[in-house]
Amino acid sequence: MKILAFAASNSIKSINKALVTYATTFLDQHTVEIVDINDHQMPIYSSDLEEAHGIPDAAYHFARNITEADAILISFAEHNGNYTAAFKNLFDWVSRIDQKVYQGKPMVLLSTSPGPGGAKSVLALAENSAHFFDGKVLASLSIPSFYDNFDQETGKLINAELDEQLKAVLAKI
Repeated sequence: MKILAFAASNSIKSINKALVTYATTFLDQHTVEIVDINDHQMPIYSSDLEEAHGIPDAAYHFARNITEADAILISFAEHNGNYTAAFKNLFDWVSRIDQKVYQGKPMVLLSTSPGPGGAKSVLALAENSAHFFDGKVLASLSIPSFYDNFDQETGKLINAELDEQLKAVLAKI
């Protein structure tokens, strides 16, 4: 199976990218493509821009990434309880191609943050809205207090309980 994995963050120091990259190490029985949303930058969505210039090629490219995958793994960064502006913009453009952005794909959703909340607000938002965009959420997991639970040098979770929870949600793919 081919898994599309990405962090819903455009930060070059993204802790969600570190988490999703680590998570993919447990998917070695699959082919995994890790995508950086920075490779799909576009102007802020507006119907005026769409009317004047059409949908950017980067949106079509990202939609193709989803089409070519059998399942999706996303780790969501949280900005003020919501999606990052970069991910929301990418999502908005891709939804103009087809509102069924996730194309019926099974999904595992993750989130993390430096604080004890673990970006649970955005994770809940993503879980609760995925079905509107034809996403089939199989499982989700929030990793709280990233810097206390993840060793950035080794790129691994150091909290054994969270590590087992991560393996369990990934096993659902």
